Amino acid sequence: MAIIADSNILLRIADPDHPQWVTASRAIEVLRQRNERVHVLTQNFIEFWTVATRPCASANGLGMSPEMAFQELTKLKCFFALLPEHPYVFEEREELVLTYRVSGKPSHDARLVAAMRLHGISRILTFNVADLCGFQELKRFIPNLCWNKFF
Repeated sequence: MAIIADSNILLRIADPDHPQWVTASRAIEVLRQRNERVHVLTQNFIEFWTVATRPCASANGLGMSPEMAFQELTKLKCFFALLPEHPYVFEEREELVLTYRVSGKPSHDARLVAAMRLHGISRILTFNVADLCGFQELKRFIPNLCWNKFF
């Protein structure tokens, strides 16, 4: 079965000093051992770049130069299966934001959910459950909770 790795998972894997690095890495390892296909979307890589190139942790960034961020993205591209950009993602997103009355920052999450729906994927590995809990289509895997509940 297929699952999307959220951008926060990619960011934790790229930062071995982060307290959630072990949890994110272990979650991916367990999924792969169970023959799960772990995918990412172009949006995940865009969000990764945005956070990775912010100057420091106090600005919610990793402080990477563009060259360093590119090197990390190159590694991630080899590690995860990148799904193609779907031509109807914008229309699907519009339907979601109207259905769920989404406004503000969560509209980014609505685009992610739209792409997942179009690719037929209903599971996401994330640390940000609250951001996605309004979208009833998703079954969320939460790596920092009890493994037996989700795996």
